[in-house]
Amino acid sequence: MSIALEDLAAKAYLFGFPLVFNLDQVHRYVTTGIGKNPAAPWNRFSHARSLAGPDDTFVTINNDTVYSMAQLDLGAGPVRLEVPDTAGRYYVLQFVSAWTDNFAYVGHRATGTAAATYLLVPPGWQGEPAGETVIHVPTRVASIVGRWAVAGDDDLPAAHALQDVTTLTPIGSAQPEGLPAYDTGLSEALQFFDRLRAWSQAFPPAPRDADTLAGFEPLGLTTIGATPYGIDAELDAALEAGYAKGREMLDGVVASGGGNAIVNGWNLAYHSFDYNLDYFEVGSLDEPAFKIADPERRIVQRAGAALGGLWGNQAFEAAYIATYVDDRGDRLTGERTYTLTLDPPPPVDAFWSLTMYDVPDYYLVDNPIGRYSIGDRTPGIRYEDDGSLVITISHTEPEDERARANWLPAPAGEFRPVLRMYEPTREILDQSYLVPAIVRV
Repeated sequence: MSIALEDLAAKAYLFGFPLVFNLDQVHRYVTTGIGKNPAAPWNRFSHARSLAGPDDTFVTINNDTVYSMAQLDLGAGPVRLEVPDTAGRYYVLQFVSAWTDNFAYVGHRATGTAAATYLLVPPGWQGEPAGETVIHVPTRVASIVGRWAVAGDDDLPAAHALQDVTTLTPIGSAQPEGLPAYDTGLSEALQFFDRLRAWSQAFPPAPRDADTLAGFEPLGLTTIGATPYGIDAELDAALEAGYAKGREMLDGVVASGGGNAIVNGWNLAYHSFDYNLDYFEVGSLDEPAFKIADPERRIVQRAGAALGGLWGNQAFEAAYIATYVDDRGDRLTGERTYTLTLDPPPPVDAFWSLTMYDVPDYYLVDNPIGRYSIGDRTPGIRYEDDGSLVITISHTEPEDERARANWLPAPAGEFRPVLRMYEPTREILDQSYLVPAIVRV
């Protein structure tokens, strides 16, 4: 087995992981659905009618909003998007390419909350819009990740009414092409590379990455037509070894924070999703502060962001921080009790929440009170006289009444909480506001 080929395969794994992992989830949405979101065909919204819970097996899913998801296939032509007047309610429609680039935003921060119409057009489109705002979609297949703020169960009917009048209408009658087929008779590793081969040809990366993809020619990734895998034993062995090495590297990237600043144990993931350097449509910010300039770090960060928080927003829409450790640097575990003191709570223009996830899947955690997150909209939370908030984090329910009111249940094993700050103020983004460490009691 060639060590050179093995190392090249590990590099190709990191490069191609976002595309393959992302389109696997796209396929789930158009075939089986995920959690609260039922399956929906291409170019149609799937609306979740309740907040996410432990049955939603999607990485780092939020518990703040109900989701409206749509998988776009613009191979048959443009699609018209219509959004209602939300009367100031927070919502965001985030547009994500096949390679996970966030290339457009529609909603409260980006475009306001008045009713509007948009025309979503495929690469190379040359038509004339009929008064709509045009959004150029960089890959034939892409995703709309919609989130609607919900104050509680009593607020769900109002959110449902808004979801129901948020529509997609294909222009024309041609049928979507869908995802190209790949060889399902291969091993897990070889299937990964065959998907990468087929899907990278159907959905080319940004031009700046074309040479990188071409450099994987010795791995068969530029082969057109029938799969080159399962034929050459030496190539297959190198791909198997490179797949394992690449996955180990990716797990390390996620666990280490991907090169982001670590403050008080929190990974300040304000730039985890800043790997889009090429596509800036409505609502997206083409600013140096939100671009990862280093080409190697950009590729690694894109892979880590996909595994650790697929379809996450950029920090100008919602800032995320996460931690695995307490104030002593030890891994967080349900075997212990902790407190987090927010003094003051995060300064935001929308809202904030702290959500609990298990490790290593990053799924929401089942618990006896059905609380998966805590934040400024949580009913019954108790602030201190000075306006600060002390959150208790433990697997066992607290006996103290105040601690129980502010309890975020944890799993029995290791966990990773994520703090989301929707429409963060400048103090958050410039790090003049910092969140303290989680303290072991």
